Amino acid sequence: MNPVYKGVAHPWLCDVMGHMTTRHYVAMFDDASYHFLNEVFGWTPGSSDGPGWVDVKHTITYEDEVAAGDLLEVRGLLAKIGGKSITVIYEMHNLTKGGIAANLESISVYFDLTDRKAIPIPDELRTAAQSFLTPGEGA
Repeated sequence: MNPVYKGVAHPWLCDVMGHMTTRHYVAMFDDASYHFLNEVFGWTPGSSDGPGWVDVKHTITYEDEVAAGDLLEVRGLLAKIGGKSITVIYEMHNLTKGGIAANLESISVYFDLTDRKAIPIPDELRTAAQSFLTPGEGA
């Protein structure tokens, strides 16, 4: 897994029970996804009229609590490339405690931001991503 994001669980990211609240796990995973898409596909956000990526499914498993002050690192790997979609697995590591805080399986589609519809992943992006695929998985 490639490290794609580092962050801190600041006190203002925690809920009334003293641990990081769900909304901020999602925000960190979302920030990590931009770095991941850039690393794997060379994609950068910008224009709202070109192709982009749209998340269509998230499955999050919370493994351990994250407290204020914990140092976090999100790592990602490309699990699958389909015709129009990718599946990415993210792990949020709690560097302070030395374990995994949460996992996210994310399915995203390549998306025409003008026509507002899923489009095929171009061959050049598919080729660029091959070295990031999990061994044993494929297109």
